[in-house]
Amino acid sequence: MTPLEIVAQVIGIFAMTCNILSYQQKTQKGVLCFQLMGGALFCINFFMLGAIIGGLLNAIAFVRAILFIFKDKLHTDNNYWFVGFIVVFIICYVLTFTVFQKEPTPINFIIELLPVIGMVALTVGFRMKEAKHVRLCGLVSSPAWLIYNIIAFSIGAIVCEAISIVSIIVGLIRLDKKKA
Repeated sequence: MTPLEIVAQVIGIFAMTCNILSYQQKTQKGVLCFQLMGGALFCINFFMLGAIIGGLLNAIAFVRAILFIFKDKLHTDNNYWFVGFIVVFIICYVLTFTVFQKEPTPINFIIELLPVIGMVALTVGFRMKEAKHVRLCGLVSSPAWLIYNIIAFSIGAIVCEAISIVSIIVGLIRLDKKKA
């Protein structure tokens, strides 16, 4: 492993810590604050590893978290923002094969689509008022990202999503089961 890859993996571990802790927060704002920090660090991690769509989508995740933290002031809970994010995710997907020249093979189309699915799922969750719904959407997002992370070989991201899946389940049991 090169020194750059080692630094990238260390940054990924810090990002992992933020994302895992996010699912243990009691409020949606708490979840989003930790997701904000994790998104920023994973953005750096993926770009350093050459996983372009992972880096692009995490840059968008950073912006998305800020917007949804202040959703009451910015009115980001309307459909225009949601559709806007979906359009930006699709643009990133297309850019991966055009501007960034990822080889357009059927397997690459699927691999690069996985983090887009993950981002859409969490964007849906962030529109919800309860942290429980963010956690439920995380059960769609994390497995999609896990597969992508294995292929991109981001150690922090792999461990993050594996632990996040467990953390989401624990959060659902610990924080949401009582309310059911």
